[in-house]
Amino acid sequence: MRELRHRRLRKHLSGTGERPRLAVFGSLKHMSAQIIDDEKGNTLVSASTIQDKFDDVKGTGNQEAAKAVGKLIAERALAHGITEVVFDRGGHVYHGRVKALAEAAREAGLKF
Repeated sequence: MRELRHRRLRKHLSGTGERPRLAVFGSLKHMSAQIIDDEKGNTLVSASTIQDKFDDVKGTGNQEAAKAVGKLIAERALAHGITEVVFDRGGHVYHGRVKALAEAAREAGLKF
């Protein structure tokens, strides 16, 4: 069901060079986010609980880890001059970890 919802959303969501797409992926154990320019097919910035060390976060599949990924992706985006994005929640419902990641990214200065 989530895959069908994701395909339906992706027909209407795409990132550009001026306003790239913030794609969120979450498994049971990890969270990751990428900022993607769909016109060029490039990942501009990424953050993940798999790649990055989160020493102050207990666990990697919880809301605290999602907040840390959201803050990190926003910091990296702002460092690359990206201030506005299109939010792609990947077919996930907007609550829990997805909501925590999005709110942390907004608090860190990313607009969507």
